[in-house]
Amino acid sequence: MSDFISQTSHPSFTSSPTTRRNFLKTSGLVAGLATGAALSPLRVHAAENSTIKVALVGAGGRGRGAAVNALSTKAPLSLVAISDVFDDRMTPSAEALAAQFANSPGRVDLPKERRFTGFDGFKKAIDCLDKGDAVLLGTCPGFRPTHVEYAVKKGVHVFMEKPFATDSPGTRRIQAAAKLADETNVKIACGLMWRHCKARQEAIARIHDGAIGDLIHLRGFRMHGPYYLPAPPRPDENDIEYQVRHFHGFDWAGGNIFIDYCIHNIDVACWTKGAWPVSCIAMGGRSRPLQGQAYDTYYHEYTFADGTHLTSHGRYCNNCFDMYSDFAHGTKGSAVLMDNLGQAKTRLYSDNTMRSESLTWAFPGTEPNPYQVEMDLFFDAICNDKPYNEGHRAAEANFASLLGRAALNSGQIVTWDQVVNSELTLCPDIDTLTFESKAPVQRDAEGKYPYIIPGESIAF
Repeated sequence: MSDFISQTSHPSFTSSPTTRRNFLKTSGLVAGLATGAALSPLRVHAAENSTIKVALVGAGGRGRGAAVNALSTKAPLSLVAISDVFDDRMTPSAEALAAQFANSPGRVDLPKERRFTGFDGFKKAIDCLDKGDAVLLGTCPGFRPTHVEYAVKKGVHVFMEKPFATDSPGTRRIQAAAKLADETNVKIACGLMWRHCKARQEAIARIHDGAIGDLIHLRGFRMHGPYYLPAPPRPDENDIEYQVRHFHGFDWAGGNIFIDYCIHNIDVACWTKGAWPVSCIAMGGRSRPLQGQAYDTYYHEYTFADGTHLTSHGRYCNNCFDMYSDFAHGTKGSAVLMDNLGQAKTRLYSDNTMRSESLTWAFPGTEPNPYQVEMDLFFDAICNDKPYNEGHRAAEANFASLLGRAALNSGQIVTWDQVVNSELTLCPDIDTLTFESKAPVQRDAEGKYPYIIPGESIAF
């Protein structure tokens, strides 16, 4: 195994290797701003007036949540357009947002002529904006590269929810869009909100300063009850509609439940390590009948260039031990990077037992809502024309997650370079998809969607 690791190149997206120093410099730039940014709308990088027009694309739960966070900033903005593939998601969200902000005139301005449905609704919503306005992208991630490209080319600032693509070609499109954003001063924010958590920032800064010695192992856990299980598709049900509505079960649409759920833990671990992994091996399974391709139990072991490891644990079953936490272990101590989903409660210990008597530091303050902080920073950058582009880091985190899926689905040790350079496209006609298109995942003779079989499935 050590020979394999020594022969594996360190992950890099440029002609020079990504050193720990460069990783920390680039990945921590925006995270550092979160500690002191105060939104003061003195200069608005928007169209001709001082109001930033905002469109919401993807009106499900997380999309609507992003809209609430945006509307809760101090920025002079107005939500003027909304779209979703499905009307039964778009209309309730539009009405709920209008009701929630009814006491803030002009904050939500969604007449029926600026409410759109269908696969091309995102274009119609973004076309309601001008250069310098902003779009919130909350659809299932299979469509994210298409939407990000369209917005950036029009000069519209982008907030994109995670994950950011469902395959490597799509992730490279995110990279290209991020590069264009650099060149055109378009701001891109990504939904890895834990980077903006003050408790994590402080703990990880102390780890980088040597508080627990050299890192030797990182662990991430997301184990809780099952995710939503849809009924099997009816014989006459449209496959595209079914797969988009239930995207967690289909890799082309949702990436994989592992990626959607665990990209945060992986990103925080790599931030703590100051590097991206060079390889991964994984396994998983299904403990009960599921619709689509997904599993409900996962184990991943990532390896870094220096031979240290990150282990990621996922299980979504009832009546089992639950844990939603992240840990780091070093030669001189250990750290809790997340105690639970509600509060990180970061703390450091002088040994690896993590007993109270070995506690050396605990985050002392309150923890602001990172969902709100990320949106405050985004609109502060727009209002004050500050450099702000999380697109590059989003792509790197996405590749790290795709690496885990490739190892899981293939049953092989997979390298970073194999995934970054993969040409596997899960939905070749994603840009022109309609309900009449052939679904990327076809039912078998029994009317069921086939699940992934390691060793047989094409994974990268």
